[in-house]
Amino acid sequence: MARPRCIGLLGGSFNPAHHGHRQISLEALDRLDLDEVWWLVSPQNPLKSADGLAGYDRRLEHAAEIADHPRIVVSDIENELGTRYTVDTIAALGERFAGDRFVWLMGADNLVQFPKWKRWRALFRAIPIAIFPRPTYSRRALSGRAARRFARYRVSGIRASSLALMKPPAWVFLRTRPDAVSATRIRAEEEADWPRT
Repeated sequence: MARPRCIGLLGGSFNPAHHGHRQISLEALDRLDLDEVWWLVSPQNPLKSADGLAGYDRRLEHAAEIADHPRIVVSDIENELGTRYTVDTIAALGERFAGDRFVWLMGADNLVQFPKWKRWRALFRAIPIAIFPRPTYSRRALSGRAARRFARYRVSGIRASSLALMKPPAWVFLRTRPDAVSATRIRAEEEADWPRT
């Protein structure tokens, strides 16, 4: 029986996309034995203000420039599906691509705030999750509410290459060199080069 296609999903505003997103994606392709990583460019993150949010087409275009890799796919599927919450996007993708296996990719900063996400426990049970270090967040993330709640489903890093094929809940914290780049800092430093339209 052929191995299903294994795809990492990296969601976010990408306002703007940066090399930290690309680094996580390349690590995921390698460490998780993925066929592709899809960047799910969100029309609007429900947990963030729309103030300072660049236009959707601009963010898609810039993300494609930064991704610049045959196995990193910049996708507007969340806009196409009309979903705004990750748990709904995952359900819709599961129906549309029933033969594929997905892994949710995110930084430790998102694991800290994960309990604020819509139906976050259901999300843990819907898709395997890979967590990447972020400066100043990793320790808090691993001792936080979400990590404690699903502690017994944490997978050793040496099994990370099989994560996509595991039945959720299953999650791994990948020990990689954290990238200090942040979209907030880029916007502040490159105001003139990052138009709001």
